[in-house]
Amino acid sequence: MATATETRIYECMFLISQGEAANLHAVVEHIGEILGKGGAEILALKKWDERRLAYEIEKQKRGVYLLAYIACPPEGIERIERECNLSEHIMRLMTIRADHMSEDQARAADDRDGLAAEAQLRAEKAAAGENEKKSGARLGAPEPEEEASASDESAADSDASDDDDGDSSDED
Repeated sequence: MATATETRIYECMFLISQGEAANLHAVVEHIGEILGKGGAEILALKKWDERRLAYEIEKQKRGVYLLAYIACPPEGIERIERECNLSEHIMRLMTIRADHMSEDQARAADDRDGLAAEAQLRAEKAAAGENEKKSGARLGAPEPEEEASASDESAADSDASDDDDGDSSDED
């Protein structure tokens, strides 16, 4: 039987939207704050996967899954789950006891360095996207006005070529 001070190892799977994942560093900090409120110690945290959802959640079709192994007293789990349900950054949370793992095995799964590197890449990509929007540079696709005028010209050309053929349905 567990005492009030005994901690157990839990496996937590967090689901966040791709929009939130653009600012991955802030989401990881937010998750750390929530786990801290529950009295949990983060043993490992890593990105598990990024995939299409089976059904839309909050109008989101894709999501990013973060996996955490934590050491926490059993009474702290309720607080963590409540905080995640109230959070605007976390779409879903699943928590299970990880009795099959030792603390050393959980710590071995840690990839916070890789998560920090990915957060940095996402931040740089978002900044580059903002710079591109500000500069007005568009690569590959013509401007919308150019597309409209080009399609009008091609339609006019095809109408003129139809008239030149001399084939008309009225002559029969």
